Amino acid sequence: AKLEKARLDVGGMTCAACSARVERALSKIPGVLEANVNLATEQARVTFLSGTLDRQALEQVIEDTGYQVLKEAGGQDEYAALEEERHKEITHLRRLFTFSAVLTIPLASMMLGHVIPLPAILNDPYFQWLLATPVQFIPGWRFYKGAYHALKSGSANMDVLVAMGTSAAYFYSVWAVLATGGHGGVYFESSAVIITLILLGKLLEATAKGKTSAAIKKLLSLAPKTARVERNGEPKEVMIEEVQVGDIVLVRPGERIPVDGVIIEGSSTVDESMLTGESLPVEKNPGDEVIGATINKLGSFKFKATKVGKDTALAQIVRMVEEAQGAKAPIQRLADRVSGIFVPVVVGVALVTFAIWILITGNFQAALISMTAVLVIACPCALGLATPTAIMVGTGKGAELGILFRSGEHLERAHRMEAVILDKTGTITKGEPALQNLEAANGINPDELLALAAAVESRSEHPLAQAIVTAAKEKGLQVPEISEFSAIPGRGVQGRWEGKTVCLGNPVFLQENQVSVAGWEEKVARLQEKGQTAMLLAVDKEVKGLLGVADQIKESSPEAIRELQKYGVDVYMVTGDNKRTAEAVAREVGIPADKVRAEVLPGEKATVVQRLQEEGKVVGMVGDGINDAPALVQADVGVAIGTGTDIAIEAADLTLIRGDLRALVTALKLSRQTMRVIKQNLFWAFFYNTLGIPLAALGKLSPIIAGAAMAFSSVSVVSNSLRLRRFKE
Repeated sequence: AKLEKARLDVGGMTCAACSARVERALSKIPGVLEANVNLATEQARVTFLSGTLDRQALEQVIEDTGYQVLKEAGGQDEYAALEEERHKEITHLRRLFTFSAVLTIPLASMMLGHVIPLPAILNDPYFQWLLATPVQFIPGWRFYKGAYHALKSGSANMDVLVAMGTSAAYFYSVWAVLATGGHGGVYFESSAVIITLILLGKLLEATAKGKTSAAIKKLLSLAPKTARVERNGEPKEVMIEEVQVGDIVLVRPGERIPVDGVIIEGSSTVDESMLTGESLPVEKNPGDEVIGATINKLGSFKFKATKVGKDTALAQIVRMVEEAQGAKAPIQRLADRVSGIFVPVVVGVALVTFAIWILITGNFQAALISMTAVLVIACPCALGLATPTAIMVGTGKGAELGILFRSGEHLERAHRMEAVILDKTGTITKGEPALQNLEAANGINPDELLALAAAVESRSEHPLAQAIVTAAKEKGLQVPEISEFSAIPGRGVQGRWEGKTVCLGNPVFLQENQVSVAGWEEKVARLQEKGQTAMLLAVDKEVKGLLGVADQIKESSPEAIRELQKYGVDVYMVTGDNKRTAEAVAREVGIPADKVRAEVLPGEKATVVQRLQEEGKVVGMVGDGINDAPALVQADVGVAIGTGTDIAIEAADLTLIRGDLRALVTALKLSRQTMRVIKQNLFWAFFYNTLGIPLAALGKLSPIIAGAAMAFSSVSVVSNSLRLRRFKE
């Protein structure tokens, strides 16, 4: 059966119990396989069987549960729409808070009555009733509405606690005014101050939450709005949405490249730091790929658009970041389960508190106040925000540093990595062979030797041949013409030059051609020890020199491997290459010989991962090729080097856009830092509630202080998560 996914923006959720309720309602629909509702991003993600239901059915269930579904748009417009909704919500909360505060301040000032003289009217219970009533039923209406929907669907949330707590104080005071003229004491100020403080907390929280998605806003703002496209041979400025695959796009110096494509004319250097975090500009010539939203520095060029709209690299990055921010980490599921049980338990504790106070003291007022304080202190908003806000900021920060986490779960799992397996070619090394060694025989100039070697290799397609030709080009050498060229796979090449026979290849190939290699065996062995491919060049059966070619190690690899080992991670290397080359590379980058797995066939890489997992280790696998995909899927944390293939990136849990292993160290640090913040958040959220509830039950905490503490706990959790924005590599 085919699966479909839907993403819905949900408005009106106030705490973890709300998101848990929407999730439960969606999960119960026949055909839904998985529902995930995130309080911080205010989104529901639903996976369902195709053809069993549609988007309208999902929207209907959310609305029946008492929440609203916000309108959907695409790309930039979607963010503009969500931004507008958030702005409206903040403005609405600000108005409610201001209205509530203006009426509450006179009530709250009565607490100062014994310190400074106040107008007598403030002590009039009828005047207090007049001030408290609009606060209770205009700004307070949102809590009644939320509580009604929660109870109707058989659960309880923060709104239930606030509505019960403030109503108890308000209606008792109304009864006291009507029955005794207010002589028994009234608590209008308690209910009004609690509502005002909670609204202030909600306002601060909504403002702070807007900052958590700053990373996506930043990414989206990188995309240019227009592009200069050739239409009927003339350059024409069009909106970015109108660019189609195959269009010829013109880019001038200093402009952002509008979409992904391949250069067909001109050359330049391009600043790709927004994507890779790499500060140095990259040279681009005809045939090279360019990526949308990167900045063209010096030259101007034309390129052919290959990916537009939702297919561009930037759009895919935004989508990955969004999905990571919306997905739940395992630690969050625990917090959600706790807060789902929490509210009904608190209501029970509040009722028991009330009953015990009445039985022991017979004092109705004291019983009511203690019960109200218990209900107010226990709101689990902070608990619901503890994990998602940290995950949002963490994944967003990762994207800015060129590290893409596929979901919150992988951000959490990365910090537990105990062993990491690195593929050699393209991960530790550049994946491009280069000439490393050149040794000429007596009486021959090294440049002549290189030019002659390049001449015979210029007709070969082999990567090692390309390395020699490139080295000669870089030195600007004149390469002579060769005739009668032939190549023997796995051995070498030969040809005729100025009537002489030129042979270039391994010692066995030269011996087969009756060339004596006496005196060169030791030099060949020395290069092979270093992991280089050694080739001898002979002219008319006489050895003229030795060339050593090897894949270059990335400058950053040894440092990154040292850092990983410093963090207590075991670093392994797997490669299909021979043992000698593998061990030479391992030596150079600091990987112990017992952690090298050489001559491993592509399909066997996943088995290497499995063996380490059987030893009980949490294993990360870093790779860049199609042949790494099975191992990336098998690993606990699959890491794709972003300069590699799309297939590897699809299979991975984590993508390092820059082809640099140091980014893996940064990902590890970021994961550890995010988990630290989540644990701090959960500690404070539980700490407020567990410390506050007994104090409130014992009558040691007034409802007003309880309201302030509750508002403060939510704001402190969001602010703590925002500290991650200051994370440095």
